[in-house]
Amino acid sequence: MRLYLFHLGQTGSGSPAPGYLIQTDDGQNILIDTGYPRAMMTLASARSAVGAEPPPGSAAPRVTEADFIGNRLAAIGLSPADIHLLVSTHLDVDHAGNHDLFTAAELVIQREHYAAALANIHPRFAQTRAAWGHPALRYRQVDGDTVLVPGVELIATGGHVPGHQSVLVRLPETGPVLLTIDAIPRAAQLDPDTRTIGPFDMDEAGVRASTRRLNELIAREGVRLVIFGHDAERWETLRHAPEYYA
Repeated sequence: MRLYLFHLGQTGSGSPAPGYLIQTDDGQNILIDTGYPRAMMTLASARSAVGAEPPPGSAAPRVTEADFIGNRLAAIGLSPADIHLLVSTHLDVDHAGNHDLFTAAELVIQREHYAAALANIHPRFAQTRAAWGHPALRYRQVDGDTVLVPGVELIATGGHVPGHQSVLVRLPETGPVLLTIDAIPRAAQLDPDTRTIGPFDMDEAGVRASTRRLNELIAREGVRLVIFGHDAERWETLRHAPEYYA
């Protein structure tokens, strides 16, 4: 089993927007999130061409041609058609902007989150609705913690949004790896009692409860590596595709 880390853009605050690919021993390709919509890459390229690229720390995300999920996959010899399962951790713009490319895959999402997005409880989910709501997509809705395949577990971590999910990957050499996604964006937010609550966190009590759950999981499972959702400093210390964790 292998775990690849993809850089799929940079948020307005300068943090990475990651995606992940798991290749299992039996040949399945499991993608986790699809990054910003391709249209944002086009806009970023146009700004760059006229010397108007927004500086780090600005409100505008930065997305390059290389950051597009199709190009990240191509760099390791894959295409969207090669993806068997797409784990949709949640439907925010930096995580779900290219779901419509993966019509050959089965998408896996928490039932609670899918229902919330369909009900349009927050306009943030409408930004990517054309992608995640594409009529050709096939969704599998799950309820709570779920063993996706042997060695890959989905962990229900609501709070940032209803039905958010994190991912635990059990690698043969590295050991257990926890992808916190947006349940814990940065290492500085690891303490459930003192962590800051971000402007995009919808439920403070839920955020703290999920942070506590993940701390307990880290201790119980002997997690060897925690990869936070948007931690610029930690990101620089990690292996990025085409390198991988095994």
